[in-house]
Amino acid sequence: MASAGVAAAKRLIPLFDRVLIQKSEAITQTKGGIVLPEKAQAKVLKGRVVAVGPGSRNEKGDHVPLSIQVGDTVLLPEYGGTKVTLEEGKEFHLFRELDILAKLES
Repeated sequence: MASAGVAAAKRLIPLFDRVLIQKSEAITQTKGGIVLPEKAQAKVLKGRVVAVGPGSRNEKGDHVPLSIQVGDTVLLPEYGGTKVTLEEGKEFHLFRELDILAKLES
């Protein structure tokens, strides 16, 4: 991701338990060099965390921090999240921490 896109995303601070994610690029070409049409491309279910909110509060009012940090690679649900388009046409998605399926180890 270009540094201009990161700078624009860092100005957007998610609230509560929300996480700002940039989805990974879809595979458009096979290893053998065959170009895949858009309809044949698999949905992108991975992304990189760009920003996180401060966390939510439990019933007692205590602060519950997020278990996901900036820079983590996560597995996303097929549907959900809110699409956010920032400067230069960069597309990000806002998810609640509970909606994120898993954190992927590098």
